[in-house]
Amino acid sequence: MNEEILDFFVEQEEGGLRIDRYLAEAQEDLTRSYLQKLIAEGRVKVNENTVKANYKVNDGDMIQLILPSPVDLDLKPENIPLDIVYEDKDIIIINKRKGMVVHPAAGHYSNTLVNALLYHCKDELSGINGILRPGIVHRIDMNTTGVLVACKNDKAHQCIAEQLKVHSITRKYNAVVFQPFKELTGTVEAPIGRHPVDRKKMAVNHKNGKHAVTHYQLLENLGGRYAHIECTLETGRTHQIRVHMASIGHPLLGDELYSNNKSNFSLEGQALHARVLGFIHPATGEYVEFEAPLPAYYEELLNKLRR
Repeated sequence: MNEEILDFFVEQEEGGLRIDRYLAEAQEDLTRSYLQKLIAEGRVKVNENTVKANYKVNDGDMIQLILPSPVDLDLKPENIPLDIVYEDKDIIIINKRKGMVVHPAAGHYSNTLVNALLYHCKDELSGINGILRPGIVHRIDMNTTGVLVACKNDKAHQCIAEQLKVHSITRKYNAVVFQPFKELTGTVEAPIGRHPVDRKKMAVNHKNGKHAVTHYQLLENLGGRYAHIECTLETGRTHQIRVHMASIGHPLLGDELYSNNKSNFSLEGQALHARVLGFIHPATGEYVEFEAPLPAYYEELLNKLRR
């Protein structure tokens, strides 16, 4: 496979950032340490000249990032049971269980949804997102349960990816959060970007964040300390619901990354469930909607909190 070349133009408000930090915020799937390695190898050029990692970008800089050809990985199909909500020749809708990683990454090259899809779908998966993400057009976090779509061909993938890009897909999540709500509905509109210090986290970032909107509706206040809510995504940023709800003082129960509150319950990560997914079907052109019922652990949690 050929090397991939990415071009960036530094805007006025971005001037002064170290180039490794600038690129980490501009290209969220690449870590800062990996970018520093690429810079040391001469794979980053500013105005056609190589620079060091401590170079501070200036307004108008033209940056070129040369990504090396990916190393092929021998991803093995694995006979992992899938909760299939719907399937046809173009798409497959999965109700993902808690703890399952969607696609392979460092530390997770087996037991992923991709490994399961390779076994179930054989060679019928789109290839647009490369060998590590066949069929994957969007993802949900490892410890988030619920509905997602995978694509069996490139035409279907392009169709759904375009709907994601223009934010026309329906995505509704259920979440259990700390602190009851007084209001019945609300909206959080705050840009989300990489955390300035902890690169594993996202944060409300008004300087370098991307536009993000989450609408929420109170379903039930629970036990004087918690609330059960429905969140509807207008945009789809990394960790969006977790970041937005924490930013208004309602972090998700069980979220060890964005909450300082200790959970008194045995939870594997945040209490968050992708319940509804709706989009225009790539073959029929008609709107379709799929729903994954609340998982057993979630129902049990609600019952405990109601007591």
